[in-house]
Amino acid sequence: NQTAKATESITDQISGIQNATNAAVSAIEGIGKTVSQVDEISASVASAVEEQGAATQEIARNVEEAAQGANEVAENVVGVNTASQETGAAATEVLTAAEELSQQAEELKVQVQAFLADVKAL
Repeated sequence: NQTAKATESITDQISGIQNATNAAVSAIEGIGKTVSQVDEISASVASAVEEQGAATQEIARNVEEAAQGANEVAENVVGVNTASQETGAAATEVLTAAEELSQQAEELKVQVQAFLADVKAL
């Protein structure tokens, strides 16, 4: 009877460890997904920066051709403004993703600490 109780207690403890491990794995997977999102957003930022560079080059060409008309120059300035706004929006997305990653890392830290406390309690 005592052996059965001890076995049941050990089984419960192992189950607790497995549950904590599963929670930690889930948190790590979430962080991995967030890192992937940050990577994608970073690629978007790089693309937006490249677009902005291209728009800036277009403006330089249009300045050389300014004699052809102020309307062309104005249209290209709008293009630069749009690219700049897109870059700002992408940077905001990177910041948001970084904040989410930080929050998930903090949650993982708490879960790992709880897991370690559970393991120590064994």
